Amino acid sequence: MNQKYLPLIATIVIFVVSYMACAAQYPNILSTRVIGNLLTDNAFLGIAAVGMTFVILSGGIDLSIGSVIAFTGIFLAVLLENTGIHPLTAFVLVLVITTLFGAIMGAIIHYLEMPAFIVTLAGMFLARGMAFVLSIDSVPIKHPFYATMKTFYYKLPGGGRITLIGGLMLLSSQPASSLPNAPASAPMSMRSAAAAQTSALMGVPVGRTTIMIYGLSGFSGRAFGNRLFPIHISRLFARHRGC
Repeated sequence: MNQKYLPLIATIVIFVVSYMACAAQYPNILSTRVIGNLLTDNAFLGIAAVGMTFVILSGGIDLSIGSVIAFTGIFLAVLLENTGIHPLTAFVLVLVITTLFGAIMGAIIHYLEMPAFIVTLAGMFLARGMAFVLSIDSVPIKHPFYATMKTFYYKLPGGGRITLIGGLMLLSSQPASSLPNAPASAPMSMRSAAAAQTSALMGVPVGRTTIMIYGLSGFSGRAFGNRLFPIHISRLFARHRGC
């Protein structure tokens, strides 16, 4: 057995065993309704994990992801509540903001040679503070576009549904799962080199790769992952007062 597949196999085995243990106590967990609901409710976390995967593969860390998810959710809710902007336009705006936020952190990490832990920790406090500035209350969204999005789903046997956000998570995980194993994968090269200088000697464009990795984390993990659920995230943030 190829050792590079051992982590994947271990993950699958642990998941199956855990799921079967739950099914032994709660048989209804095997229904497609529960599976569809679990996929929908945790889709934003799954998409966030896609972006974080590349950060971890490169040997970095991003502590700001939770706070920026909260910030983007509250930002969307406040923007749609207080302006006449269409949700699609607001989505694009949030994608730009979070991608730039991640790219700026990547640039600081590379060009100022600061530890990713410190830079993303500062980003976490910045995003959390901005979220408190925008609102500390639950902000409802009543735009009809959200009702329209709920009508897009794929019905599974047994009554379960793969919703739009659940389908996006499944789609985003497919190309991301194959990229790290590509022969010319820059994140893997950076991790295996264990140092930026060695990676540069290997031909890896360290600066561009670092900026792109953190920008991708901002795009996929923190904007795309929760942009369909600003109500849920804003209420969660207001309830717990922080992520």
